[in-house]
Amino acid sequence: MIEDSNVAKIASRDDWKTEPMPEQHDVFVLKRSLSDEEMNALRCGNIPQAMEDKWFWYMEGSTLYAHRSWTGYCIYRIDFKDDNDHIVTVNRDPEQYKCTSIEEDIDSLNSLLDFWTKRPYDHYNEWLSETYDMLKKTDKIK
Repeated sequence: MIEDSNVAKIASRDDWKTEPMPEQHDVFVLKRSLSDEEMNALRCGNIPQAMEDKWFWYMEGSTLYAHRSWTGYCIYRIDFKDDNDHIVTVNRDPEQYKCTSIEEDIDSLNSLLDFWTKRPYDHYNEWLSETYDMLKKTDKIK
């Protein structure tokens, strides 16, 4: 979300370079409840303001689209459902996204949603957390 003259801008598809979800994808259910306040934070979206901010996301209706900010690749599409069984479509094109595990995607997506639903959104701490998790997976950190 960009602040300009104290007016908050809600992110939309046209605010950033985006690529569609590729034909190679998986679908799974994410069981998670979100408060009205958290959903409102997601509806604001995020237009990256710094190099460390790796995500651009926006909502159209009840669907959230999450793209990597540098490439525009769509990594996640979340169709939010009233029963809290949200339908997630995840990118499986190995040229765009390396993860192949739904369990890892569930963990990553829950962590991302934890960051994205906080106000104010703190992209720097999210970047640190993602970097630490990546290093831990490669055994660079014990």
